[in-house]
Amino acid sequence: MHAVILAGGKGVRLRPYTTVLPKPLMPIGDHHAILEIVLQQLASRGFASVTLAINHLGRLIRAFAGDGSRWGMHINYIEESVPLNTVGPLFCLKDTLPDDFLVMNGDVLTNLDYGELLHSHLLSGGPLTVATAARHAKVDFGVLTVSGDKVVGFTEKPSMTYWVSMGVYGMSRKTLEPYQPGLAMGFDQLVLDLLRRRINPVTYPFDGFWLDIGRPEDYDEANRAFDRLRPILLPERCGEPV
Repeated sequence: MHAVILAGGKGVRLRPYTTVLPKPLMPIGDHHAILEIVLQQLASRGFASVTLAINHLGRLIRAFAGDGSRWGMHINYIEESVPLNTVGPLFCLKDTLPDDFLVMNGDVLTNLDYGELLHSHLLSGGPLTVATAARHAKVDFGVLTVSGDKVVGFTEKPSMTYWVSMGVYGMSRKTLEPYQPGLAMGFDQLVLDLLRRRINPVTYPFDGFWLDIGRPEDYDEANRAFDRLRPILLPERCGEPV
């Protein structure tokens, strides 16, 4: 099994930390970088190889991850000469990737089983499988249903549930075929283009732990809670720093 980790972003929302460290190398707890946790998880689920898509401070990521032997896997790199957004780096890899593979952001903390997600993607036959998490939003006001100039319904402080992308995907190489190398594109644009062409992505609902370390408050929360989260985030055999 192969995974592509998108690790080239500038981490603007986490400045000033990310002026000296790329976001995937931000420390979590006392001993681990985010990228280290992700690589240990992938290795424990049977992933034998990883491509790291790098740009901002990419030399530090290369120095940290090396060839991947410390995790028992092979790591190679693709370095953007210009920013290609989130899915753009994959267009340069489409001739070398396996038929189906995992793609994920490099700043995700979750106990999602990456191997199971990829297996589910293979079974679905879909072009793209999106790992999704439920989020709940409470409206702090009474909500009116209005028809013309009349109130026809009223709900006091309703709660709404919606599904969000976790930044982890199963993908088929054939999904990349229509797009030329060097094209900058985000996953949002890819999904919209697939929908326009009536090629529907598949969802993989997940109800476990998930945290995107893109905002300072989420990064702080991950550090506060890491001692509690460590048993579910790190495989037992990889529980100690390497």
